[in-house]
Amino acid sequence: MPRRPTGWTLALGLALPVEAATTLALPAVLAGAVDAALGHRPGHAYLPLALVLALAAAANAVAAAAGPACSAEATAELRGRLVRHLLALGPGGRLRGGPPPGDLAARLLGSAGDAGGRLPALLGAATALLTSTGAILGLALLSPWLALAFFAGVVPGVVLIRLFLRQAGPVFARYQEVQAELAARLGGALSGLRSIRAAGAEQHEAARVLAPLPDLSAAGHALWRAQRRTAWQATLLIALVEVLVLTTAGALLADGTLAPGALAAAAGWAALGAGLFEQVEALVGVAHARAGQARADELLALAPSPAGTAALPAGGRGEVVFRGVVVRDGERVLLGPLDLTVPGGRTVALVGRSGSGKSLLAALPGRLRDPDEGEVLIDGVPVAALAPSELRQAVGYAFGRPALVGRTVRDALAGAGEAEAAAARADGFLRRLPAGWDTPLDELRLSGGELQRLGLTRLLARPARVLVLDDATSGLDLATEYQVTRALDHATHGRTRLIVAHRAPVAARADLVAWLDAGRLRALAPHTDLLPHPAYRAALSDTTLHAATA
Repeated sequence: MPRRPTGWTLALGLALPVEAATTLALPAVLAGAVDAALGHRPGHAYLPLALVLALAAAANAVAAAAGPACSAEATAELRGRLVRHLLALGPGGRLRGGPPPGDLAARLLGSAGDAGGRLPALLGAATALLTSTGAILGLALLSPWLALAFFAGVVPGVVLIRLFLRQAGPVFARYQEVQAELAARLGGALSGLRSIRAAGAEQHEAARVLAPLPDLSAAGHALWRAQRRTAWQATLLIALVEVLVLTTAGALLADGTLAPGALAAAAGWAALGAGLFEQVEALVGVAHARAGQARADELLALAPSPAGTAALPAGGRGEVVFRGVVVRDGERVLLGPLDLTVPGGRTVALVGRSGSGKSLLAALPGRLRDPDEGEVLIDGVPVAALAPSELRQAVGYAFGRPALVGRTVRDALAGAGEAEAAAARADGFLRRLPAGWDTPLDELRLSGGELQRLGLTRLLARPARVLVLDDATSGLDLATEYQVTRALDHATHGRTRLIVAHRAPVAARADLVAWLDAGRLRALAPHTDLLPHPAYRAALSDTTLHAATA
């Protein structure tokens, strides 16, 4: 959807034509001033010249202020649209196989910033074109010979511009692609920094991250060579055109065909007309903006998962049914085929070795990942058919590394109060914060366990039918985990809970255990019934070890 014009856009759209008109009028007014001065009529010479100069200065000042403001507004609007679109795409699989997080960040920051300057760049280039066209008409009005002299340089100038745009566009696109690759590699390295340091692989990882630098340098040098070549060719062409026009004007003046003032006008219009060929910076801006817009459009072209409109039946207990569910990564099956029914109001622990599909299964009820086959139902309604607001109310999540969103702790725990904080055993350290619940998030210095307790506090504030706890207590010591689990049992009594379990006591307290093995459901039974199986006990040991080292 096109962006509606703002005040700065309208100001720029008005200032540029006024600036072009006054710039074009200046040679004619100057010619009149020269003729008036030579004719000893100075009163007729200076007033029009002063008015045109004042209007040109005002238009130039408005354009200088409106251009950057217009770019900033367009950049902010595009970034907002991209963020909303990415959130609409969600983590449900639409971005699988797409740009990595670092590339997405580069598009949101770099490409959107480049694309934001598209309108000012286009308006600037169009104004330069109109100014040059008007200057050529001015020369033709003075004498057709002057226009013909100017046109001798137009054809090579147009060819020069087309060649530059053809070369610069792909180079800019390549430059931005390599920047995005660098950002993606750096993002991956930062996320695994602890493991890199533990393995002593800093030098190797630095070399891997910086490997695209030669490609970046090659793209930058290619762009610089194109600009350098175009700049000197344009400068030479401008000089030749101006010399040709002035030589013709001088000959016409000598013949008495042109007045002295007309010679000054011819010089001014020749310079303005030739200015079209020196708009290399404007053309660079256009090419840069087009490349940035193309990369932003690639993201906007991704269609979000279709949202439903259905609502859950009143009084439902939160029964979750996984029916024929299959999740793939390319051709590789990660989970399924799987059929599982979680009775409403019961607690089911998901147990399995690392990579068995526990977190994948837990992600399906809230559409954090959509299955490639099959469907997930809550109280008989497919989650894909639910309205987004209904689904958010129906399913709540707590993670091992929850993200806090907002300006303060109170913002991040929107809807939560002292009761929820106490149930999650977060009330104690919240009271010790510098400003309590109003402490800014960027001033928080929390341990992993404290962060998890804030995530649980936020979860308890929601009246969700289905609660999903994915390693949500893995950062707590055993004593605190026991206290938090007892409080959670009380606070969420009667609601359906899916718990990714990494400790035997958690599985033992659940009503049922869904034992996953290599993406398949091996058994659904109470913990005590599964304990005799050595493979089940090994799965719990493996999961516990994985959680302890994560």
